Amino acid sequence: MTQPVFRFAPSPNGELHLGHAYSALLNARMAAAVGGRLLLRIEDIDVTRCTPAFEQAIYRDLAWLGIVWEEPVRRQSDHFADYARSLDALVDAGLAYPSFMSRGEARAMIAEAEADGRDWPRDPDGVPLFPTVERRLPERERRRRIAAGEPYAWRLDLGAALAHVGGPLHWDEEGAGPAGETGRIAADPAAWGDVVIARKEVPTSYHLSVTLDDALQGVTHVVRGRDLYFATAVQRLLQELLGLPQPVYVHHDLILGDDGRKLSKSRHDTGLAALRAADLTPADIARMVGL
Repeated sequence: MTQPVFRFAPSPNGELHLGHAYSALLNARMAAAVGGRLLLRIEDIDVTRCTPAFEQAIYRDLAWLGIVWEEPVRRQSDHFADYARSLDALVDAGLAYPSFMSRGEARAMIAEAEADGRDWPRDPDGVPLFPTVERRLPERERRRRIAAGEPYAWRLDLGAALAHVGGPLHWDEEGAGPAGETGRIAADPAAWGDVVIARKEVPTSYHLSVTLDDALQGVTHVVRGRDLYFATAVQRLLQELLGLPQPVYVHHDLILGDDGRKLSKSRHDTGLAALRAADLTPADIARMVGL
């Protein structure tokens, strides 16, 4: 029987807060309950926002909580070559294309369409889907613009990708979705449109790197916040396209602030370091997050 493998995968772009503590502790407890392994992965593909100082703070916070992880820690920025190979496979198969349209140009196109009375489709987070007009850009024009140094992003061609898979996708959910969904869940990657899977400067995106990392590290159980529940559909599609194994997913409740919103680094919600400095103990943190 395969030993279960869990992972906690924070980004070093800010301080860990109570929401991270809950997810890390839950992963550690679930792994211990089944005699599984716990991995720590540093998701630092955003080289402009991620810093060594925040990475070191992650190690300190998790050690203070009493969490023990296996070494070595996988740092995504050390493995761009892995992601580039998978990106090349998708491009060579005709499943990805370079998109040169800026966000501003996309917003203008969407606004014009909506002003004409068209209902522009939106993803599960309520964000308008990116226009797909560049799917039809001639290959010669793509090569010319890349050679000219224009900025671009690699987008997954959802139409070609779904045709390549040729059938419905599902995932096994042992947590619960926003409406309490559990069990075998139908995946709908088309709801996200032509998602970004890499950029000109960085040969990956969150979706591509997390999908490949989980496979390369042998992760069997992905335990993470419910805010990523619907995004699982995109990762299931990438698993099928790249021939990767499918883990079990456990989407857990989010720790909310007093105002009812999800805690966030960008809003500078109270970090674990500040709580530690205020003389709280790891046991206090566990009680605060319901564990």
